[in-house]
Amino acid sequence: MIRAAAHGGLVRALAVNATSVVEALRERHGTSPSATAALGRLSMGALLFGAVLKEEDQLVTIRFQGDGPGGTMLASANGRGEVRALIQNPQPDVDDNREGKLNVRGVVGTSGHLTVTKDLGMKQPYAGTVEIVSGEVGEDLAYYLATSEQIPSAVGIGVFIETDGRVAAAGGYMVQIFAGVPDDVVAEIERVISTLPHPTAMIRNGDSPEQILTRIFGDDFQILGRTPVAFACPCSRERAANAIALLGPDEIGSMIADSNDVPTELKCEFCNETYYFTTADLTALAAGPDAEAGGDAVA
Repeated sequence: MIRAAAHGGLVRALAVNATSVVEALRERHGTSPSATAALGRLSMGALLFGAVLKEEDQLVTIRFQGDGPGGTMLASANGRGEVRALIQNPQPDVDDNREGKLNVRGVVGTSGHLTVTKDLGMKQPYAGTVEIVSGEVGEDLAYYLATSEQIPSAVGIGVFIETDGRVAAAGGYMVQIFAGVPDDVVAEIERVISTLPHPTAMIRNGDSPEQILTRIFGDDFQILGRTPVAFACPCSRERAANAIALLGPDEIGSMIADSNDVPTELKCEFCNETYYFTTADLTALAAGPDAEAGGDAVA
């Protein structure tokens, strides 16, 4: 992913190739083609939103709660280009082919709410919510930026799926225009963007993120930074154990009684990593925070 500025810093632009990230999400969640495209677009939106955070450890979370069969979708990204995402129903009952393209709108739905939460390290995170206007994800994110943050933006993101379900290309761009840009410049940027090939067509053609922005601005932009992007989940066995410990001795005792000596499973919804806790592990956790828990994690 690259961050760039144009027209004296009054235009902010980002472009990303996230093919490997979206393929990792598909493998983790076992998504259908249209669900892969929907979750992939959302994860790229989170990466683009996260790229403008001031600090690497700050976090942006985007949640789609639409009326489509995919259910709730959520993606979180930080300023280091790391993202994780989930979808409530990875195999929604929709026709994957709608008018010659993947049916993202069918997965997301056309009504509901989009919420963006920014954890900037302050006492309370900032959150903004707008209605879903199209279900195509990119258009909804642009609507959020214009409505909630008052930043006119163009968001072009896409996912191309092979016939075997694998992700062949995923990427796109975000262009934001701030106050002070002359109307004729705005009109020209809008005209150029309207004539661009689909984001996945550019990536499949071999365009790098820098070349995508060159299509928009020519040579009249400055690269501010380059960031590798990756799927990353901060879950761990220690965090899973801490979550169980917070239940308290009585609740953990009930878990032990119900387990019949079968290891208790705790699964991360973001990455599908499963952590197993034996009766001995649970007994140690119930005994107090200084107890040690063993065991293994499996994907």
